[in-house]
Amino acid sequence: MPRSPEKRQGLILVADDDATQRLLTRQTLEQANFEVVEAPNGEVALQVYEQHRPDLILLDVRMPKMDGFTVCARIREMVDGAEVPIVMVTGLEDIESLERSYQFGATDFITKPVVWETLSHRVRYLQRAGNAIRALRQSELRLVQAQQVARMGNWDWDIVHDQVNWSDEIFHLFPIGRGVLDASFQSFLSFVHPDDRLRVNTAIDDALANKAPYLVEHRIVGEDGREVSVEQQAEVVFGDNETPLRMIGTVQDVSDRKRTERKIHQLAYFDALTGLPNREHFRKQTERALRDAKRNGHRLALIFLDLDDFKYINDTLGHDAGDELLCKIADYLQHSIRASDVVAKLGAEDACQASLSRLGGDEFTILLPDLQEIEAAAKVAERILEQLQNPIKIQGKEFFVTGSMGIALYPNDGESVDLLLKNADIAMYHAKQNGRNSYRFYTAHMEERVQLRLSIESKLKQTLEKEELDLHYQAKVEIGTGRIVGVEALLRWHNPEMGQVSPARFIPVAEETGLIVPIGEWVLNTACQHAKTWRQRGLVPGNVAVNLSSHQFRRGGLVEKVSQALASTGWDAQWLELELTESVIMENAEETIHVLNQLKEMGITLSVDDFGTGYSSMAYLKRFPLDVVKIDQSFVNDITTDASDATIVKAIIGLARGLNLTSIAEGVETEQQLNFLRQNGCDQVQGYLINRPVPAEQMEQLLRAEQSSDEKRPLPMLKPELKRANNR
Repeated sequence: MPRSPEKRQGLILVADDDATQRLLTRQTLEQANFEVVEAPNGEVALQVYEQHRPDLILLDVRMPKMDGFTVCARIREMVDGAEVPIVMVTGLEDIESLERSYQFGATDFITKPVVWETLSHRVRYLQRAGNAIRALRQSELRLVQAQQVARMGNWDWDIVHDQVNWSDEIFHLFPIGRGVLDASFQSFLSFVHPDDRLRVNTAIDDALANKAPYLVEHRIVGEDGREVSVEQQAEVVFGDNETPLRMIGTVQDVSDRKRTERKIHQLAYFDALTGLPNREHFRKQTERALRDAKRNGHRLALIFLDLDDFKYINDTLGHDAGDELLCKIADYLQHSIRASDVVAKLGAEDACQASLSRLGGDEFTILLPDLQEIEAAAKVAERILEQLQNPIKIQGKEFFVTGSMGIALYPNDGESVDLLLKNADIAMYHAKQNGRNSYRFYTAHMEERVQLRLSIESKLKQTLEKEELDLHYQAKVEIGTGRIVGVEALLRWHNPEMGQVSPARFIPVAEETGLIVPIGEWVLNTACQHAKTWRQRGLVPGNVAVNLSSHQFRRGGLVEKVSQALASTGWDAQWLELELTESVIMENAEETIHVLNQLKEMGITLSVDDFGTGYSSMAYLKRFPLDVVKIDQSFVNDITTDASDATIVKAIIGLARGLNLTSIAEGVETEQQLNFLRQNGCDQVQGYLINRPVPAEQMEQLLRAEQSSDEKRPLPMLKPELKRANNR
């Protein structure tokens, strides 16, 4: 069995065809505590070597079957055979054999006759030298392996003679052939990326001038054009007179690390969905732009964009569709910015270019540095609005998505990122409040309005608990008979601190915050309860109309909520009227038709409010199971003075008659308006000419007075007691 490498202690192979020579050699070496194995000829010597792997071989030159030269050459070809010391034993005068011994790979030689007194010392020395050589080669191998793992090569530059020695690993790592890269350092620099060459030269010059090591990252461009990112470090060796003699360095492939760093940077500073800079990147970019603006005395604009009704699309079609929409919007915005003449004039050489970022959700920012004139920001905003007019196709359907923008300017509206963003957000909110699909510049009074809005929102959350809400009612009167045929429930809010709050101020806040849903349920239940009470007291209020919010449709479960309200109050569905605006019924027309049909099957009256101000098409309108068309007061106001409004009102009345719908005009305030409506066949009216909205108790008085009089009377003549009730 072969000895394990760990247990070998000076194992010597003695190969000689002379038995006496072998015996004397064995005795001499064993006395010096060496282990000895023997071989009588060359063939056996090879077998013994493979079996025992000795630490040193004493090999006679002339042996039968296979001479010592051949044995030496064969061992050198074996695994691990290159490092074992082989000592050739030859005659003193055999100079030819000595020369051949070295040619075949011998380590050293011993001449015959052998000097036995010095043999063990000679062997011990050669063994020690062999061990040192093996250790050195193993160290070199480990270094090569370590460099391979680290993807590193080393080089040594003789500065005086401009000669560079490259390690083999350099040519394994980089796409440069050994024949292409010559021995000069300039040859290596020629493969450095042109954009990085100055940085590398500067690092070398600084190292030579300062007598200090250097470390620099750069790119290598191979013969095939492939780029490799490397980290190069080196130090200079100086002579006695401080003259640089050599530079020793390493070059490590850090391409994987650089790719990882780029990926980490991408994740940290760019939005994963759209690829746009994210909030953190936006902040850093804006801070840099502000520093430049302060230093150079320039102005800067920040545009804050929020999409209108994105949440509805996201909730209706799902998040995948919402993500697709955001990506397309991002493309639209990038195109708008690139196409803007204003942005083009900012100059490509400027460090802070106009940029688009996504802060999150459907919020985007556009940073415009170095503005020459404030109007430039408005031109960019207008270009964005123009681009957003194009339809966006999502899941096979076309959508028109608008946006509201606020613009804050440096230094007028703030000198920090947070303040500019806050003020741009405030301006955007006012753009939404004023019809959306527009932009507003920030002004100081907007802050006051926002604080008021926040105060309203805070107090509005407690209205139901504190019972601060109330319902007023406005009568609907039939033109032909002058009698009340229904009432509309109108929400009112009295806050102890703010007093009577206008619906125009708190309803939009309730819509934006979603509070309109529980408030709307309260309105529906309270109106049905009031109507039930009136009916129990013998009064006939006719239809009780309640306005529905778009949020009540979007939230789902509307049919169930209405059913619960009717069941809990005991009000009959045939006397309940639900009013919806055109925009509500058209948001998701197919789904709306399904819900309206369910409500219609319950016996509920359905009306479309503010007709003529929305965007419903005739094709859809005839499919909705509607009963009533309400003419918006914006058309009624000028029907006696504006021919266009008069024509529109006539058309709506004719349309209602053609579709077998009841027509009712809102906001009637003068007898001239009433006469026009009567002459053109309008069915019903409501407005200040008839009565103002009044609390439930006063409406009960109106109904009671109405019921006590059976005569038919012309409008707007009401009994004195009814007028007094109106004015309370």
